Amino acid sequence: MTWTFWAAIVVVIATVYALIKRYETRLVLLTSGFVMAFISLQPMIAFKQFDKSMTNGSLIIAICSALGFAAVISLTKCDVHLVSLLMRPLKKLGVFLLPSCMIVTSVIATAIPSMAGLSAAVGPTMIPIMIRSGFKPAIAAAAVGGCMMPAYLNPGVSHNPFISKLASMEIMQFIGAHATTTVTMGLISIVVITITCFAFGDFKRGKAAVEEAVEVASNEIEHPNILFAIAPIVPVVLLVCASIWFPQLKMSVATAMLIGTFYALVVTRSNPEEVTKKFFAGMGNGYAKILGIIIAAGVFAAGLRAAGVIEVFVQYLTHSNEVAKIGGAFGPFFLAVLTGSGDAAAFAFNEAVTPHAPTFGMTIDGLGYLAMMAAGIGRQASPLAGGIILLSGIAGVSPVEVVKRTAPAAVVMVLTLYFLV
Repeated sequence: MTWTFWAAIVVVIATVYALIKRYETRLVLLTSGFVMAFISLQPMIAFKQFDKSMTNGSLIIAICSALGFAAVISLTKCDVHLVSLLMRPLKKLGVFLLPSCMIVTSVIATAIPSMAGLSAAVGPTMIPIMIRSGFKPAIAAAAVGGCMMPAYLNPGVSHNPFISKLASMEIMQFIGAHATTTVTMGLISIVVITITCFAFGDFKRGKAAVEEAVEVASNEIEHPNILFAIAPIVPVVLLVCASIWFPQLKMSVATAMLIGTFYALVVTRSNPEEVTKKFFAGMGNGYAKILGIIIAAGVFAAGLRAAGVIEVFVQYLTHSNEVAKIGGAFGPFFLAVLTGSGDAAAFAFNEAVTPHAPTFGMTIDGLGYLAMMAAGIGRQASPLAGGIILLSGIAGVSPVEVVKRTAPAAVVMVLTLYFLV
């Protein structure tokens, strides 16, 4: 091991510290990547990687179009109509309201795959209903925060095109290969959070429970429009149907998102000019926020390669499949818990280590999926996650109180994931 290896280890430790302190993720990863490349006397590696990641066509098309569609759905309030429609039958279920709400939120997560976006869309409707039904505010918030796993069934989630490209697979092929495990993770979260609710005594019948609760405002629509409510799931339905029954169409994510946008425009009779502006603004936002992290993670990984860290790490992993699985599962998980965002950890791991998966007895898609899901699970257990903070604000409780209810499910999920993948 050279001195550059040990210098890079110091830089990695500093990177983790900076991410924990919640410095700008892209700045931290870019700075660390360039520093490691420069101390290794190979600065052009970082610059070339920046260029390569910046012009990655398949990722840009999938991610930016998905974020453009999400912006249109938010503008037209179709997400609120979807939530209100699905929540109406659940109001009188008593204690069964908790798992029922989580099932509904899990379905909605496939259409709104952002934790912050899902929290903003579902939280103001679901949390008041649960509180008035006798659930304490913390568990009401946890019921929303613990439903993100099914979101990974959405091809618009940035990790899906990223990993499927590494594995030379179609996006829907990659999602389908791991769909059973993804659904299993969602079911585990529902079951464990329901058990946690009883363990904490978070459900009380009668007026006493409501009087104890913090009163929160609801944005529920009294008469949701079914046509509006369908809009958020149109692209997902199109992609699934095309991949199963019409594979010859080879429908892209962007095509499905554009059709979904056109459908939302027509049924809501929104201003075409405003919708167009919002779609492209969403695309730009997707490039800035999601592609920005991918680019920065690529530079960080390039710096690690230049310093020889990747070579040493891969050589170590080749001696044991279990070590590779431990690194892929628990590394992104703990970093997501510490930072509130698993994207940086998952992208960096998948950029640097996952392409070498066959050399230590794993598949590229398997290891990539493991890191992606572990990072998402870790975010569910972090009081620093934006979605958790938003939900705790709606419920009027501390993020720590919410995480006390989501963390047990996260631990069970990551352990189960380790043995399933």
